[in-house]
Amino acid sequence: MKNTAHTTMNLTLQGLDGGIARLERIAALAGPARLTPLGANALRCENISYSAGLRQTIEVAAQAAQLDATYMMGVRRLDEFKLVAMDMDSTLITIECIDEIADMQGLKPQVAEITEAAMRGELEFSESLTRRVALLAGLDAAALERVYAERLRLSPGAENMLAGVKAAGLKTLLVSGGFTFFTDRLKERLGLDYSHANELEIVDGKLTGRVVGGIVDAEEKKRTVERVCAELGIHPSQAIVMGDGANDLRMMSIAGLSVAFRAKPVVRDQADVALNFVGLDGVLTLLA
Repeated sequence: MKNTAHTTMNLTLQGLDGGIARLERIAALAGPARLTPLGANALRCENISYSAGLRQTIEVAAQAAQLDATYMMGVRRLDEFKLVAMDMDSTLITIECIDEIADMQGLKPQVAEITEAAMRGELEFSESLTRRVALLAGLDAAALERVYAERLRLSPGAENMLAGVKAAGLKTLLVSGGFTFFTDRLKERLGLDYSHANELEIVDGKLTGRVVGGIVDAEEKKRTVERVCAELGIHPSQAIVMGDGANDLRMMSIAGLSVAFRAKPVVRDQADVALNFVGLDGVLTLLA
C-alpha cells in the first residue's frame, strides 16, 4: 500500500467466510470510532488512528485470520470511477496461458520459470516474452483452443465484479501481456468494452515462435489505459486498474485506485489495495 501521512483513516476488513465475529476481533485492535457492516463477511472501521506500528499489527493479525485489510482515506464509492482496466493472466483468470500452452510441448517448467522471474520484476518483460514464445515454435495452433477449453478459468469473484461495475456504468478494458487468442474470446464472452494483447504468429496451423507487431509490455499497458481514458474523455484518476505482476505496475501507477490481486510482493507493496483472500468482487465491497 502507498504510504500516507494522514493520521485518521478507514479500515475495511473482509474475508470469504467466518462471519462478523472474526472481523470484530481484528477491528478491536484498531479501536475504531464506528463499525459499519458491509455484508456478512466485511466490516468497515471508521476514523481509526493510523500509525505504521498499528497497521503492521493489524495486517499480521488479518493475515493469520485470512482476512484482507485495506486502509483508505474517507469512504470511496464506485460511482467515482468510469473505467476498470484488468490484467488477464493470474488476475481476471487463474492461469498463465503461456505456461499452459508450453505444457502442451512438455516445456512448462522452463517457461514457467521465466514467467515467474518476469512477474517478480527480475527480468525485463519484452525479453521474457520473446524467450518464452520462441520455445513454442512448431506447436500445433490447436493447442491454444485446448488451453482455452480445458484450463482457462475465471478468477473467484470475476463475474460478480464485472456485473457490479457494469451496473454502475463503468467501461471495461482487458489489457494483457498475454495473447489475443484468449483476450478476444474473453472480451466476447464477458461483454467487455476494450481489449489489447499480443498476437501469436501462426503459419500453416503452427506457432512460429514469434509475435506479430510490437510487444504489449508494461509501458504499452500504461499507454493503453491512457488511450482508452482519452477516448472516453476521462482522466486516469477515474480508472480502477487491477493486476498481479511487475509488468502491471506502470498502468497501476496512473490509476485512481490500483488493486493487487493475489499478487507478487513487489506489486502488493505499491498498490492502493491488496486482495489476497477474497475474490475480485472484493473491490465492490471497498467501494460500497
